[in-house]
Amino acid sequence: MTSLVDIVRPHGSRLALGALLLLLTNALDKAIPWLLRGAVDGLAEGELDGVKQHAFGVIGLAAGLWIVRTRSRIVVFNVGRDVEHELRARILAQVHRLGAAFFRQMPTGEIMTRATNDLGQVRLLVGFGALNVVNSVFAFVGAIALMLVLSPELTLWALAPFPFVVLLMYQFGRAIFVRSKEAQEALGKLADVAHENVSGVRVVRAFAVEDLEASRFDAANAAAIRANMRLVVLRGLMWPLMLLTLSLGTLAVLWRGGQMVLDGELGVGDLAAFHAYLAQLLWPTLALGWLLSIVQRGRASFERVREILDAEPEVTRPEEPQVPSGEGRVEVRDLHYAIEGRPILNGVSFEVPAKTSLAVMGTVGAGKSTLATLLPRLGPTPEGAVFVDGVDVTHIEPTELRRSVAYAPQEPFLFSTTVARNLAFGLDDPNAPDALERIREAAREAAVLDEIEALPDGLETLVGERGVQLSGGQKQRIALARALLREPTVLVLDDPMSAVDARTESIILRALDRAGEGRTLVLVTHRAGAAQRCDRVVVLDGGKVVEEGTPSELLAKGGTYARICAKQRLERELEALS
Repeated sequence: MTSLVDIVRPHGSRLALGALLLLLTNALDKAIPWLLRGAVDGLAEGELDGVKQHAFGVIGLAAGLWIVRTRSRIVVFNVGRDVEHELRARILAQVHRLGAAFFRQMPTGEIMTRATNDLGQVRLLVGFGALNVVNSVFAFVGAIALMLVLSPELTLWALAPFPFVVLLMYQFGRAIFVRSKEAQEALGKLADVAHENVSGVRVVRAFAVEDLEASRFDAANAAAIRANMRLVVLRGLMWPLMLLTLSLGTLAVLWRGGQMVLDGELGVGDLAAFHAYLAQLLWPTLALGWLLSIVQRGRASFERVREILDAEPEVTRPEEPQVPSGEGRVEVRDLHYAIEGRPILNGVSFEVPAKTSLAVMGTVGAGKSTLATLLPRLGPTPEGAVFVDGVDVTHIEPTELRRSVAYAPQEPFLFSTTVARNLAFGLDDPNAPDALERIREAAREAAVLDEIEALPDGLETLVGERGVQLSGGQKQRIALARALLREPTVLVLDDPMSAVDARTESIILRALDRAGEGRTLVLVTHRAGAAQRCDRVVVLDGGKVVEEGTPSELLAKGGTYARICAKQRLERELEALS
């Protein structure tokens, strides 16, 4: 389990330096009232030269205090910022490792909130929180020790209310932790609703449910406000109660200290210094309430961040990774796979010789897309079920496997940047001297270069959110080109013609013919025209292989594949007549 101590430990030397600077800060701070004591006594006795010397001493100490205190805050606060930076990088790396099971439980908006707002609270905990904890300890120890030197009796009077302060802090601390977590969770739900509405804005408009979605957002927004206001009210109550309790000690010191001065038991300078040390305790004590809130919010936020960091990836790296030969032979042996106990694939077996093509067909829910993701091990592929060049994919380092087996999903995802940058995701170095030429060649191979060059800014055209500026066929072929840029030995395409018209389908089919040259192609498709261009066809039904053979063999057999072909041929004829 990830702990905050483990994360902060590499910064131990800087924190130690910060603690040393804080110790020096407190030493200078405590020296000022001591000089003030001498100045007050000198003033009472009429020794103005002594007062002047003490005044210059206070000025020098104040200047040194300013320099050291500033440096201490720079050192400690920067540790908090560095921890925030490192945690954000770890979250991103962890998100890249986690599988679909995790994202079914934690929506995108929730992850974004934890990677931003929650990490901000952790930064405050490590930076501001750590600084003030150490500073408060030094302040209390130093001030109380000097107060005891000046007057043990007054010290007891001054510290009498502190047990009540500790009790208040304990009670408020527990409540703040609970309400902080509730507030962060409410904010996460609000972010998720906002993310869904921004991502699905066209669907919202298409179904004219703007009012409904606005109401859902308002409800989440109101819940977040309520959760935060409960926290604000609690913190608002804490400060006045603590200030009231501490004021009792100050009043007691003024009352008893005044009597002691009048009775000659205590000097005027001693009382002034004592009161200055007590005043130095006031802010750290009040800050403890604020600090307590920061610590508890930071703890609650780190608990939420840790849920991401400690999540178990579905795909793990092999202890002794093996490297495929690069031929491109794919074999599936008795593959069984289930999602949350629901069987998806049941004993699937087939082989794709190197540099040949295989079409995977079947009805909706037959397990075609799941099979496609298991070949490059984008899901938890069972051991001993999928092999590339005779090597179990679970024994291949995932990054190396995905260099050999490229995958283009059914719904291509394009980033909100230029066409060129989207294509460059398939390159190890998008800024290499030959990157542009390779991008153009991949786009040409995917039969989309001419259409890209016809865009307003060519390759530099911004595609918009999820490629909104492009057609479905253009997005499919850009995704295909991106996969080709990896120069894979095996290309897995998940239904690249799922949402295109007949003209675009013919363009993609010709692109697939070129893309399959010199590499192994596994094509998941529901189009008979695409399957007929492959060397062999596997038909799935209910997660099982019900037919396998060449397109001509399966047509002659008159089974499921033949019925699919006949149905699609009839649909095309009816469309032509209409």
